[in-house]
Amino acid sequence: MRNRLPFFIIVIAITIGLNAYIGWHVYALLTYWFGEGFPSLLYWIVFWIIALSYMIAAFGARMLPKGIAQPLKIIGSYWFAFMEYGLMLLLLTDVAIGLCRLASVSPQSYIPVLGWVNLAAMALILARGTYNARTPVVRQYELTIPKPAGEWKELRIAVASDLHLGLTVGNRHLRKLVSGVNAMKPDLILLPGDVIDDSIHPFIRNRMGETMKGLQAPLGVYAVLGNHEYIGGHIQAYVEQMEQIGIRVLMDEVVHLAERLYLVGRKDKAAEQFGGGRKPLVSLMADVDLTQPVIVLDHQPYQLDKAAEAGADVMLSGHTHRGQMAPNHLITKKLFELDWGYLRKGNLHAIVSSGFGTWGPPIRLGSRSEWIALTLHFTSETEKGR
Repeated sequence: MRNRLPFFIIVIAITIGLNAYIGWHVYALLTYWFGEGFPSLLYWIVFWIIALSYMIAAFGARMLPKGIAQPLKIIGSYWFAFMEYGLMLLLLTDVAIGLCRLASVSPQSYIPVLGWVNLAAMALILARGTYNARTPVVRQYELTIPKPAGEWKELRIAVASDLHLGLTVGNRHLRKLVSGVNAMKPDLILLPGDVIDDSIHPFIRNRMGETMKGLQAPLGVYAVLGNHEYIGGHIQAYVEQMEQIGIRVLMDEVVHLAERLYLVGRKDKAAEQFGGGRKPLVSLMADVDLTQPVIVLDHQPYQLDKAAEAGADVMLSGHTHRGQMAPNHLITKKLFELDWGYLRKGNLHAIVSSGFGTWGPPIRLGSRSEWIALTLHFTSETEKGR
């Protein structure tokens, strides 16, 4: 924790500095509109409570009443979007102000115009972002695995990562997944991590398990841990909740489905930081018969080459959200070999989903909430030779 303290201090200092930049611009506009009678002290008190609400809720979770901490976390979640796009808009605004001054344009002419333009742009951004987050799409993939799977010629699999069920993503959004997946009538349902958003308490309090129980498939529903399950620190409670509704959470475990296909569920990479560690994939697959199809569930899409070397046929991941809000996707593209979509790596078919839910604000730009309809076709040695 001591080693991380300088990092936290730097992050907090940058956050305060960026918010001060936004706050000053908003203050300048409001004082222009309302004149000298504008309550400056009240404004700054309210502004900083809103701007730092997520931090206040996070660090004061044990001391603040739930009736205060939870609204602060929700407000803070939305503020992340307002802060990111507010910064971009205000930087452009400052450039426009500079040009207006060079052209000797009166402040009384450009201040109200730029103010309304910014407000309209922010409203459009948030509206579109909310639509993208709350209106999920289905991504369809069809893959051929050159291995026999008994009598199975194909397998229909529904995949939904990063549900982030909690304060901002709840039963209403979850019902869309349940109805959409069940309409597909999949043979198998897979949840590659981050089913809950840190804390297990909203999941239990709002009875989201009763909604998730509606997910049904003949071969069952399986999940793995994501980094947010580790961050929340309620892994045992989460696993118990999943077991109660018939969902098995695989933690460095292998399941042989109908003696025809292997499902390998890895602990999340976060286990290396939060204690316990996780098994190397090659060790986890030591007793797997590689003549049969192998699907690996690994929340974070790292080390695709090792999955290919281990003999996995399909690797399903999430975690990246495809940046969730553009231009963050430029960062995830740099961090991951595959941050979204499909990639063939040797004999491995890797698929990374942008996720069904959202972290922080329920806002998406440059990405969509999604779940995956994956169809696997199997071929025998005889069929391959034809």
